[in-house]
Amino acid sequence: MDNAMNIDMSVLILKNIASEGPGTIVEYLRLKDIPCYVHEMTGTEKMPDVTRFNALVMLGGPMSVNDNLAYLRYEEMLARAFMMAGKKVLGLCLGAQIMARALGASVYKGPDIEAGWSDISLCDDGLHDPLMLMLENNAARNGTAGAFKVFQWHGETFNVPETARRLALSGLYPNQAFRFGDNAYAFQFHIEVTENMIVEWMTEAGADMKKLKAETKKFYSQYKKMAYAFYDQFFGPKTPCTGGEK
Repeated sequence: MDNAMNIDMSVLILKNIASEGPGTIVEYLRLKDIPCYVHEMTGTEKMPDVTRFNALVMLGGPMSVNDNLAYLRYEEMLARAFMMAGKKVLGLCLGAQIMARALGASVYKGPDIEAGWSDISLCDDGLHDPLMLMLENNAARNGTAGAFKVFQWHGETFNVPETARRLALSGLYPNQAFRFGDNAYAFQFHIEVTENMIVEWMTEAGADMKKLKAETKKFYSQYKKMAYAFYDQFFGPKTPCTGGEK
């Protein structure tokens, strides 16, 4: 990893539980030869020197951001530091909630569990955000302008920080995404999932697997295309490099 830190971009990915990995994010970074380091927050491995990374990705987990867990408070501090430095930050599900709390907003239980394939819609700021339009332009749509399919699994939600822009909503959750500054994006939905992750998660959740597999077959190939289009814009053009992944 040491030799890989001297290029335009290096990505620190934080896992909050072993079963929720970086999925298509790592696939994409390896394809583009962008060095990344995946760190399990609940593991025993020492955290690398965070000042050597240009981007931070925080993944999901079943815990609440409000739980009294030291590593969540550290992650919150790290997210705040990266955002305030203008570095790239991407928070997914719990990661998005960590970003919200780091910026002074509340995180709390939602009206119901939102799980499986569902629609979100871009709100006014989302319709003027190039990266959100990149999602919408490459997504499986339901025929409504600005609305498209995403994969969800969460039961908590966040208020959008006063210093951020709300980008998307769903029928059940009015705050699905926000942007802080130019480089920090928080998504309540899971853009990173692979097909295997979807099946594993939803089997654990006790979902209707016949319906889920049919929907995944219908939507997933376009969903992965959408995710890669977002990653192209979010991580940006990089100098090719080998190594650095974990």
